[in-house]
Amino acid sequence: MVGFLINDVPFNPDGWGPPETTSPSNVPFAPFSRSDKLGRIADWTRSNTYQNKNPNKTHDSPFDFTTEDGLLNPEDDNSFRLVDGKPIPKPKFGPKWRFQNNKNQLPQRRDEEVEAKKREAEKQRVRRDRQYNANRPGNQGNYNAARRESAVFKSSVDIQPEWNMLDQIPFSVFSKLSYNVGEPEDLVTCGVVEGYDKSYDRTTPKNERRLERFKNRNFFKVTTTDDPVIRRLANEDKATVFATDSILSTLMCAPRSVYSWDIVIQRVGNKLFFDKRDGSQLDLLSVNETSQEPLPEAKDDINSAHSLSVEAAFINQNFSQQVLVRGDGGKVSFDEVNPFASEGEEVALVGYKYRRWKLDNDTNLVVRCEVQSYIDVNDKKSFLTLNALNEFDPKYSGVDWRRKLDTQRGAVLATELKNNANKIAKWTAQAILASADMMKLGYVTRVHPRDHFNHVILAVVGYKPREFAGQINLNTANMWGIVKSIVDLCMKLNEGKYVLVKDPQKPQVRIYEVPADAFENDYVEEPLPEDEQVQPPAENGDAVDESVAKDEVEGKEVKPEA
Repeated sequence: MVGFLINDVPFNPDGWGPPETTSPSNVPFAPFSRSDKLGRIADWTRSNTYQNKNPNKTHDSPFDFTTEDGLLNPEDDNSFRLVDGKPIPKPKFGPKWRFQNNKNQLPQRRDEEVEAKKREAEKQRVRRDRQYNANRPGNQGNYNAARRESAVFKSSVDIQPEWNMLDQIPFSVFSKLSYNVGEPEDLVTCGVVEGYDKSYDRTTPKNERRLERFKNRNFFKVTTTDDPVIRRLANEDKATVFATDSILSTLMCAPRSVYSWDIVIQRVGNKLFFDKRDGSQLDLLSVNETSQEPLPEAKDDINSAHSLSVEAAFINQNFSQQVLVRGDGGKVSFDEVNPFASEGEEVALVGYKYRRWKLDNDTNLVVRCEVQSYIDVNDKKSFLTLNALNEFDPKYSGVDWRRKLDTQRGAVLATELKNNANKIAKWTAQAILASADMMKLGYVTRVHPRDHFNHVILAVVGYKPREFAGQINLNTANMWGIVKSIVDLCMKLNEGKYVLVKDPQKPQVRIYEVPADAFENDYVEEPLPEDEQVQPPAENGDAVDESVAKDEVEGKEVKPEA
């Protein structure tokens, strides 16, 4: 067995360390004193050079400091100055820095917490958008739902093969038209109106009022040729062109429309009648027509375009009767009685004005205009038009009326002007046609987003029609220019029946020649009355909705109006 041999260890009896006579072999040594600064211990960068030049050298060249290059140069030490006193940043470990290509350069320092929060917030936003689009009716499984531009709209009337298209006019032509007309004259006034209840001007979301229903009152939407007063005026040759304010306002604001609509034009002798079909979309009110968010396409959905139009029509009818002063003392009767009411029938209180405009030397236009109420200003009667904007779900508009109407009413109106530009422009045009002194806009919302039968009034705001038209860029000269161009075009047609249709996909209108018996025997799907419509899925009905509405408006800070 081989033992372990220990070499001789020199002993120094005079102090610590090896004796002075002992010197290790093959170990390079550089003499130094305590006052000298230490240089490098080893220089690995010169090892290959020394080995290549002196391959027979027995000592380890990285530790060779016997040459002048290996000694510390005092001049270099004197020229050294400290520039940056900051501590050297510690390298960040992890997968981001583990595989750096440039190992000699440390990564730049960043605020990782802020960056991480931004990335997490973006992920949550994308996740919410996906959930919202996935849960919307008709969009299950489709995270990238089609925008409004790619939505497919249907024509308001079925174009038959035997119809002959005579002309098509793009809206870009309408926007360049301009025509000025004089002041109108009132030929006949009919009906009865009640005074406006000014207490509704102080309505706020905190003291909201429940929207009542007037089921026993009849609301008339009579077309032009069925109006007995217009027939009488036509027989008396009072004018050559006849229309109603709803039909004419649709024509005036055509460039703002998105949905399809149609107007029936009848040329009888030298007279022109602008009519609407029975059950036409002109009787309803569009909702979110100009919005970028598409509505559900299912017709039975309470938030579909058709269901919302019916709901908006009922809201406007009830609102126009609720804000009136009840009682016989405040009624104002016009020259003639309501031409559409039967004896003993309870009808909605509306005033009709049959007004005549002179378009040119050979053409006069008679329009049936409506006013719904009046107020006393300086012992004079100022007539009003009453309309209501309706909110169905704050998720679609992005603005919650209950929270924003008191503090940001301008933002609410701006959102409505963006989503319902055509409807508000038509209301303004109708108020201008009737020479109304004020147009009242009500803000009506659902008690609960899933209950489309119960509503509350949150606020009522008044505007002067011509000033409001300037705010929404509604040019009256352009409106009359559109009417004048269509009238001149139709006056060149032969006697017969025609239909003006707004294209469902393109910003243009087309004129078709149709048979004389068209639209007379067609089956039209009428909206169901309120009593026959499907009730919302709530067990306790109004009690549940009222509690939900109370919870939604509780705790909100409301400033009283002046």
